[in-house]
Order: sequence, then structure tokens, then C-alpha cells
Amino acid sequence: QVQLVESGGGLVQAGGSLRLSCAQSGSIFGLNDMGWYRQAPGKQREWVARFTSGGKITYADSVTGRFAISRDNAKKTVYLQMNSLKPEDTAVYLCNAHNILTNIDSWGRGTQVTVSS
Repeated sequence: QVQLVESGGGLVQAGGSLRLSCAQSGSIFGLNDMGWYRQAPGKQREWVARFTSGGKITYADSVTGRFAISRDNAKKTVYLQMNSLKPEDTAVYLCNAHNILTNIDSWGRGTQVTVSS
């Protein structure tokens, strides 16, 4: 019942910036912890950032200081601002919504981010 629609992926040069967006429908946005994950070919899915329904923000060590997660409850959208991008950031970035009442996870289809060297 939760749909996540992502946008903002693309090709960027190393050192550049990109902002990903994830718009949610079909649920009460404020009841969801929102997060970003990524998965590169041949690698396991990696947690990137989380913004809980209560306002707590956390980041993976690999992106701390470079990425910033934010959310707009009125727009039911979560964002990931990615700065100082590196080739190793290349991956499919996935939006996640975790319902804090039901503990059900919903996932977007993912958006490709490619950082050229």
C-alpha cells in the first residue's frame, strides 16, 4: 500500500553533487522512518542514511560529512543531498520507508547514480 517514487539519479563527475528525491504515497508519511540504501554490482546492500519519524538523523561512516538526508512531511518526500561524490559512490540508490506501527518495510525501485572518474 506504500508507494515510493524516486528521482534525481544520473551521471555526475567526481567531486560533483546530486540530490535524490523520494516521494511517498499510500500511507501516513509521519509514521515512517525514512532511509536511503545503496547497492553496487557485486556488493551487498549498504545502509546510507536514516531520518526517523521522531527526527533522528544518522549516516553510514562512508558518507558522513558528504551526504545529508532531509524530509518534508508536508510534501511526503525525503531527500538525499550528495556532495563531493566519489566513483565508489556509484550504485543504485534505494528509498526505504519503515512503518513504526506495523514494522513493515517498503522500498522504491531505485535510481542509478554513476560517478565518473
